[in-house]
Amino acid sequence: MSNVLNSLAKPFFILAPMDDVTDTVFRQVIAKCAKPDLFFTEFVNVDGLQSRGKDKVRTKLNHTDIDQPLIAQIWGLNPENYKLSTEEIAAGVYGDFAGIDINMGCPVKDVVSNGACSGLMNNWPLAQEIIQATKKGAKSKLPISVKTRLGFNEIDPSWHEFLLNQGLDMLIIHGRTKTEMSKVPANWQTIGEIRKLRDKISPKTLIVGNGDVLSREQAEKLAKEYKLDGIMIGRGVFNDPYIFSKNSPWQDITKEQKLDLFKYHVELFHKTWGSTRPIKILNKFCKVYVNNFEGAGKVREKLMAAKDFNELLSIIDKQIAGHIAPGWNYFGSKSSAMHGSSPSTHAS
Repeated sequence: MSNVLNSLAKPFFILAPMDDVTDTVFRQVIAKCAKPDLFFTEFVNVDGLQSRGKDKVRTKLNHTDIDQPLIAQIWGLNPENYKLSTEEIAAGVYGDFAGIDINMGCPVKDVVSNGACSGLMNNWPLAQEIIQATKKGAKSKLPISVKTRLGFNEIDPSWHEFLLNQGLDMLIIHGRTKTEMSKVPANWQTIGEIRKLRDKISPKTLIVGNGDVLSREQAEKLAKEYKLDGIMIGRGVFNDPYIFSKNSPWQDITKEQKLDLFKYHVELFHKTWGSTRPIKILNKFCKVYVNNFEGAGKVREKLMAAKDFNELLSIIDKQIAGHIAPGWNYFGSKSSAMHGSSPSTHAS
């Protein structure tokens, strides 16, 4: 199986994994607006994937042919479960994936207190065992990467040196420590220093930077300044769903057009998840589409108070009624067929 990472032009751009955000629905929305070079799934717990409750966990691996190429981001504590889950992913049990990423960066307190994700920065032997188990499960069929931070309480270059000695295909660095969470600006200078460390220790390992990227132009500048292979964009996509485009039209799109895009998102969410995921998840996306116009706050309040999908869609329809020009399509097409699409999903 070919390594998709080897085929990417540099710098490449990645949509960051965000739990309850980057599900297959939102990835499809972003793909239709402006597609990144790589997608990541939500966080998939390998211990859950090998448990009796696996049917609920495996839905985080749902995807379509639209949100590709796709990396499965996994986390957990049991190395054997990493191996078994990676074997399943590599064998195509959950559909087609382009790689496996190990989450060693999530700073959420309950997760870290159990020793997972960022907590692995304090347990190098387990981190190494997990990486090796994952590589064993992949059987060279899929590239393996790690997403981590600058350190736990403080910047720790020895942690990155350790990771660079593990034979990873890619190392993704979020420019803050675990303790800093998102309270300080991302430290791109240190990400650049880690890239220099890569040059000495593991030249074939791709280095990707992450943190506070709000535009494609900014991403390109950072990649050039610090000689990075790629840039990962997370919360910046909330400011502009077209952020991966070289010429984003977002600033020129009208209130009604933004709401029409939200309508597509809502309809696709309902079609994909039905009642298996609560409507309140969509509240996270309200500000993406409902912003920068008079009365936006009040419209958001109404949308976020909706009790079901019909009410939510009714509110949107009232806001856009009579204001969408014939033939308008937020993806640049003259066809509105996307509203009627029925994407297939894997691992449902």
